[in-house]
Amino acid sequence: MTSAAPLQPPSRSALFVLFGVVFINLVGFGIVIPLLPFYGQTLDAPPWQVALMFSAYSLGQFVAEPFWGRLSDRIGRKPVLMITILCNAAGYLALAFVPNIWMAIVVRLFTGMGAGNISTAQGYVADVTPPEQRAGRMGLIGAAFGLGFIFGPAIGGLLTRPDLGRLGYQLPIFTASGLCVLAAIGVAVLLKESRVKADPSVSRPPFMSGVHDAVSNPVVSRVLLVTLIYMAGFSGMESTFGFWTEARYGWTAREVGLCFMVVGVVSVICQGLLAGRLARRFGESRVLAVGCLIFGAGLVGQVIASRLLPHADYLVPVIMAAGAFGMAMTMPNISALISRSVDPDRQGAMLGLNMAASSAARIFGPIVAGALFSGLGHDWPFLIGAALTIPAAVMAINAGRAFLEVRLKDSQKAT
Repeated sequence: MTSAAPLQPPSRSALFVLFGVVFINLVGFGIVIPLLPFYGQTLDAPPWQVALMFSAYSLGQFVAEPFWGRLSDRIGRKPVLMITILCNAAGYLALAFVPNIWMAIVVRLFTGMGAGNISTAQGYVADVTPPEQRAGRMGLIGAAFGLGFIFGPAIGGLLTRPDLGRLGYQLPIFTASGLCVLAAIGVAVLLKESRVKADPSVSRPPFMSGVHDAVSNPVVSRVLLVTLIYMAGFSGMESTFGFWTEARYGWTAREVGLCFMVVGVVSVICQGLLAGRLARRFGESRVLAVGCLIFGAGLVGQVIASRLLPHADYLVPVIMAAGAFGMAMTMPNISALISRSVDPDRQGAMLGLNMAASSAARIFGPIVAGALFSGLGHDWPFLIGAALTIPAAVMAINAGRAFLEVRLKDSQKAT
């Protein structure tokens, strides 16, 4: 045996176990993300330092995601899921006790380095799912993410007590850490491995060979560019949304958390029920391109609504819901295109590189957005993010054309 091959596909119940594990873990993530800007303020941090806190997490992901993806190809998905979830638990716990913003940035960097859950979970799904069903199954994992963003921000909003100062933000963070421990227990007890371990006598391919494979693959290279461009705009919006709503409507962490809950509801419905069906009917690349453009239109809509109706803050979650539909169409189709374009032995590595591209965008996106927010005006992170969705959509269409060309060549060789 020369590589880590898939085991006999686990029963469908294994996918539901994975769904539950991802959901629990993402509830913790959803609790923390909306309150980070306000938690940073309790540490006397200006917006640009809060943006660094977001970027530090992504820098850690950028460095570590390809490593975790390659490691899960060799030793299996289950142990990597265990390690990364426990690293998240430790990171959240440490975040609650940081004495200043700079230590918070260091802690977020460490937590990001342990965040290999996404590509590893996607690799598990790819292991046990036929190619033509992967967009739908990736959509189920996306739905777990969405459910996490329904309950996570809601729990965070309910547990947050701004009147208590910093203490009022620590209880939600403790809750996030505890949920990660619960998710790790679920992996250990309930999840079956989807791959056998690689033969240790076989030399490992160098890391740069994975990068070379991705660049030389006409589909993967284009999809990675979609991720890089799209996520730069999305992360810029995400990191400044709390400040934007505070400046425009006087919102607090509670309202921001509930708004993200709306995003989660839409994501669950769209990814769980629509993503796979739309992909089978129209193709992954077309659905991906339209999703990017709808998300961009949502960002522009927020700006226009805030200018024309400055007191109608009830429109914020409505427009967010429309943009969330576009967001829900991106992740499962990106993952499906990558998994269908590479050999099974390379799925974890390529999905890890995709998450590294996402992390690279999350490094620079919040920094640039924070500078735009402070230097040019509150609306500019939204407008620039919307503009970035246009080249992302064009690249998605190009990836779809490349995928069809590769399949045509393969079919010609077979005949």
